[in-house]
Amino acid sequence: MLKPKVGISACLLGRRVRYDGRDKFDPLPAEVLAGRIEWVPVCPEVESGLPVPREPIQLEGDPAAPELRGVRSHAELTGMMCAFCERRAAELDGLSGFVFKSRSPSCGLAVPVYGADGAAAGSAPGFFAAAWRKRYPGLPAVEAEALHDETCLRRFLAALQIEK
Repeated sequence: MLKPKVGISACLLGRRVRYDGRDKFDPLPAEVLAGRIEWVPVCPEVESGLPVPREPIQLEGDPAAPELRGVRSHAELTGMMCAFCERRAAELDGLSGFVFKSRSPSCGLAVPVYGADGAAAGSAPGFFAAAWRKRYPGLPAVEAEALHDETCLRRFLAALQIEK
């Protein structure tokens, strides 16, 4: 039986792609579900050309149309990341779903957006998560943390047509 191909934020599989050179290894997808799912790792930040380590980035401005900027430098990365994310999402045709890293400005499904005063002004999806969901609106998408809830895990696996 063929395993469904599912995208996943690369840091969740133990890849050291985060801004601080670390990973966010999660044993549930990386080990427990690996026998039933063929993971397709994606790191929009590294794949778009940002180095490891790098300055942290965050969403800023209007939650309805956030900008992506460096936390300290406020370097503007919006245009570059939007173009990359749309292109990369198009390349992932054939996936059955996606598991995203929560709170990531590229991969989170609901990420804080910071105002000029530095306070959270609302939330928006990360740039890659938004591009992927726009292109594949009917496919299951979940943040990895949610999979630790038994009901959410069951729903996600059912949407992939995998028995628990």
